Amino acid sequence: MAELMVLFIAFILDCLIGDPMYPCHPVRLLGKLISACERMLFRAGFFGYAGGFLLLIIVSGLSVIAALMVYQTAVARHPFAGMMVSIFLVYSMMGLRDLLDHAAPVQKALRNYDIMAARNYVQRFVGRDADRLDAEGIARAAVESVAENFVDGFLGVVFWFVCGRLFSECMGWPPSTGALGCVIFYRAVNTLDAMVGYKNDRYTKFGFFSAKTDDLLNFVPARLSVFVISGAAFFCGHDAKKGIRIALRDRLKHGSPNSGHPESVMAGVLNIRLGGPVIYPYGSVNKPWLGDDDAKITP
Repeated sequence: MAELMVLFIAFILDCLIGDPMYPCHPVRLLGKLISACERMLFRAGFFGYAGGFLLLIIVSGLSVIAALMVYQTAVARHPFAGMMVSIFLVYSMMGLRDLLDHAAPVQKALRNYDIMAARNYVQRFVGRDADRLDAEGIARAAVESVAENFVDGFLGVVFWFVCGRLFSECMGWPPSTGALGCVIFYRAVNTLDAMVGYKNDRYTKFGFFSAKTDDLLNFVPARLSVFVISGAAFFCGHDAKKGIRIALRDRLKHGSPNSGHPESVMAGVLNIRLGGPVIYPYGSVNKPWLGDDDAKITP
């Protein structure tokens, strides 16, 4: 019951407050740790697969150990203090409200026919070249990003918190230890993938293990997103049945083993098409279309 309360309060805090940025934000500290370890490994000559594997072990290991040490120190003072630390850390790992806050200005700018502002806002959370996008392309980019990052920023956190809690039960560990450890490990890997999981000259080898581990950790949450998003669509008056049908048809068309699931179900429930040709700063990519072209995508 205590772990359920931690998860629920963390979710409410994320909905109400969002994800304010400050110097010691846990995810920002993760990013600084990754950058420092990357520099250290490159200076030592570990810039291939071995270096990437060491980066994954060092960053994820240090992150989990540090979080559990803080938690155990708080528990030693008072159980309530330990619960507060758990709530704070789980809340800091969530990013649902932050994702929606990034998308909302894009919608507002498009409604006001301010294409330049919409491009500026969407560029903050998508990797494609926003200067080459028209209004429809901007809306499509925003919807795709919300769908994909719903898994990374929220559903994956909830899933691994629950898995950690169940794993602790099986191992006879304190329940919060496994739940918190799994969430921190998941966010560490997710942040590693965001920073080094690119297929370019610098990171193709160095980021290989981070990217593959992120794919593995998101394998189940991505597939669960089909039922979560279609279920939400049912209560919001959208086409839940079509969402599931399109997901079953198109989910494996995507180049990523996971991204196609939330994107295809989102395309289905909204009766739009996502994907298609995309221009990135490094070149063009012809992504497959997901969904049917039943309705024009709008703000």
